[in-house]
This record gives sequence, C-alpha cells and structure tokens, in this order.
Amino acid sequence: MYYSAIMLPVSVVCGGIYRATIRTLRTRNIPLNRRLSSGGRVLAGLADADTIFALSSGHGRCGVAVVRISGSAATTALRCMVGLGNQLPPPRTALLRSITDPHSKEVLDRGLVLWFPAPHSFTGEDSVEFHIHGGPAVITAVLQALGSVPGMRPADAGEFTRRAFHAGKLDLTEVEGLGDLIHAETEAQRRQALRQMSGELGRLYQDWSHRLKRTLAHVEAFIDFSEDELIEEGVLDQVDISVCELQAEIEQHLKDERRGERLRSGVHVVIAGATNAGKSSLLNTLCQRPAAIVSPIAGTTRDVVESALDIGGFPVLLSDTAGLRDSPDLVEQEGVRRARERVQQADLTLLVVDSTILPSEEQEAAALLLEHLRSVLSSQVQPGAGRCLLVLNKTDLLPEAQREKLNLGLRRVSGLPPVCLISCQTNEGLKDFLTVLQSSIKTMCGDPLSGAPTLTQARHRAHLQQCVAALAQYRRYRDSDLALAAEGVRLALTNLGRITGRVGAEEILDIIFKDFCIGK
Repeated sequence: MYYSAIMLPVSVVCGGIYRATIRTLRTRNIPLNRRLSSGGRVLAGLADADTIFALSSGHGRCGVAVVRISGSAATTALRCMVGLGNQLPPPRTALLRSITDPHSKEVLDRGLVLWFPAPHSFTGEDSVEFHIHGGPAVITAVLQALGSVPGMRPADAGEFTRRAFHAGKLDLTEVEGLGDLIHAETEAQRRQALRQMSGELGRLYQDWSHRLKRTLAHVEAFIDFSEDELIEEGVLDQVDISVCELQAEIEQHLKDERRGERLRSGVHVVIAGATNAGKSSLLNTLCQRPAAIVSPIAGTTRDVVESALDIGGFPVLLSDTAGLRDSPDLVEQEGVRRARERVQQADLTLLVVDSTILPSEEQEAAALLLEHLRSVLSSQVQPGAGRCLLVLNKTDLLPEAQREKLNLGLRRVSGLPPVCLISCQTNEGLKDFLTVLQSSIKTMCGDPLSGAPTLTQARHRAHLQQCVAALAQYRRYRDSDLALAAEGVRLALTNLGRITGRVGAEEILDIIFKDFCIGK
C-alpha cells in the first residue's frame, strides 16, 4: 500500500540508475590501453584515443537495449566478455552469445553481439555492439563490466559522432542533420533532417569550395607568374566570371525566407487581439486541452502561454497573449507589452476578433478590421503579406444570414488577409480554418524534399553572408590591388570551410556536439 505511493516512473528510475552507474565509472582510475586497432587502419590521432562505451538506445525499461563500444580496446572487451578467445566473429554478423563479467566470469545476459572492424564502422574505429535485454539491472551490470576492462571509459555526449567527424565519416552539415533527425518531432522535420544527413547540403557547399579553390589558385598564379608571361591571357577574366556566378548563387541560396530554419525550430504563431475576443478559447481548441484559463472577465490572460503543436506535419510554437487594451493595471500593462513584442517576432499572427462587434455592412466591417490590423501589427508587416490570418470568432452568436454576408463580403475586400469565421464554442468553421492555417504554415516552411537544400542553421547563414562580403571584396579591389582581391577569395573559402568543418572548425565543435545525447 505505502510502497505504491512512492513509486517513480520507470524512465526516471532507469535513467537515474544509468546516470549513477556512469558517475561511478567516471570516478574510477582506469588504466588506458594504447594498443592500435586490430586491423591497424585507424586514422592518425584516433589510434591513441580512449575506447569509449555507452548505452545508445533510450533510457527506461525496454525489450532490447544497445550498448555501443568504439576504440582500440573494443576487440579486447569483445573477447573477454563473450569468450571468443583469439578468434573474432565475422564482421557485421549478429551472433547469439552469453555476455559475462570479465573478472568473475558470471553470466550477465544472453544477447546478440556484432563486430564492426575499422574503418568500416560509424566512427571509423573498431566498434562492438551488445544487443541485450533492456532491464535496468542488466544494463547496469553490462556497463559496470565494461568499465572494468582496461583502457575503456564512458563516452561523453556526442562523442561517437565526434569521432565519426574526425575520421572523415561525416562533415559538420551531416553531423547537424543527424542531430536534427534525433530531435525531429514532426514528419517535415524528419524529412529535412534526413535529407541533410544524406550529405546533400554538404555537397552543395563542397562544390562551391572546389570552385573557389580553383579560382584562388588562378588568382595567385597570376600574381606570381604573370610577369614571366607563363600565364595564359584571359585568366583573370575567367576568375571574374566565376566569382560573379558564385556570388549570385550564394545570394540566391540566402533568399530562402528562413524556411529551413523555421522548419527546424518551429513556426512561431501568435494569437493576438482585444480582450474577450476568444484568444484563449482558440488556443485550447487547437491544443485540444485546457492550456489557458478561460473566463468572461476581461484581461484574464496576462502573460504569454505557449504550446508546441504538430499541424499537418509541421512544427508550430503557438502563443496566446494578453488582450490588447489600455489599462491602469501595471501587471496587465506588462502583459500587453509582451503581447506586442511577440507579434513583432511572430512568423504568423492569428488576429482574433469578436464577430458580434462588427457592423452589418461589409464595407464598414472591412474598414474596422483594417484599422484593427494596423493597430495590432507592426509597421513592417503588411496585412496581406501572408503573415496574418483574420479569425472572426463567436459566429454562433450571429444570425445565419449575417454570417453568410460577412463571409462572402469580406473575401471581396482587397488588402485584407485571409478571413476565417469560426466558433470556438461549437467548432463551426474550425475545419476550414485549420486548412487555411496549415496552408500558410506549409508555404512558410516549403517542401523539404523539393528544390535545392535549404539553410537549417543560423551559423550557416552567418558564414554565407561573410562569404558574399568576401567575394564583394575581390570585385572591389580587383583592379587596384590584386593581393587584397585574392585575400577576399581566400576569406570566402575559409567561411565555406567552416560550415562543413573542413577549415577552422575547432572553435564551433563544442557548440555542435554538446546537444547530442550520450551514446550518439
């Protein structure tokens, strides 16, 4: 009776046991095994690295758990814990074996064992996987046994992927795609991440890098050898053409309206409007749960209430805001300030209006709505620019003839954003509204599988903007100082290399890998 009252969720218990096991293993003074890979094929710099291990499957009780090992001592662990002696199993072949403690020889579990010899593994090193039963006691016992093998230690977050990067298995865009795939919550996010992980974005940037290298070589050759008449005529003219083409391609690539970044982080949709228009009711209707308090008292919502949604396979961060009005209350004033700030930052604003306050004449209603739009939206946002939807709520309180008149009349008014008539009380019009909302979000994010690969990271955009500025430096100094012009091409190449990790990537590695989970 009392025991059941203090039971924790399985994931909490198992996660706690796993973290405690890892902390214990990290504090041990484990001697390092510096032997080379069994095949001697590990790249320089990796052969002397520690052998790492981690639980690669999710925490919590499950049918099967995967423990991954990578490094020169992986074969040692395989031999001493599976009882293979000096013989190794066939590469990439699953074998059913008893897994034992290397010291006590006690059987810990019976599961599948796989060996991936270097360099044909995810990390490029000798790697081993144990597919064991997913109970917390089994996982803990196997991890503790691995920690007792000389030269092995628990992996840091993202360390397996980091080793794959250093081994040349992945470039940074593919690493980021892998991270996005792990964290993808919607179908569109999965598609975009999988496309980036396949290397398509990296290949685009590598192609630009190769062209810049060739361009830079021609400029420097002209600087060094033109006086000796060893350079063909027209070399610089060809360089000029190449620089102009590359600059145009990169500038076009940057004109993506942040579609990939929106899809990766979520479209920011803000519900705004006057008090008692039904904003919180709309939030609760879309979330299908009571996310915000609803009451007839004006000014009930005073802070931003957020909820993450999947609308048609696209990620959405939906925010309900305080009603926009003048108030002597200091707390409500702060809520209104935050609401206006969110509207300025929003990708899409849902302007909710109480339809019962609208005049019956369509022209008067349209004029009132346009005035309301101008008072809510920032001056930079045009009402018909695709960043706003007009949501006329409480239509259940209008006569049917007036609803039809409003619906048909407002559609004919130019300058108004799309108008949706709904009732959060009866859900009337909600299906049509969701169709319009999904279409707007899809337009903002685009199709992740069509066209050229899109930017997904703010750092990509920053480096490409610097690349464009560097190419402009070439064109600016081309006739006056060719050495400075060549430096512009070199800077452009460096910035492209920083995106893929081929040039000067060390300062950004920690930022990228820190978000990875242990065992990946």
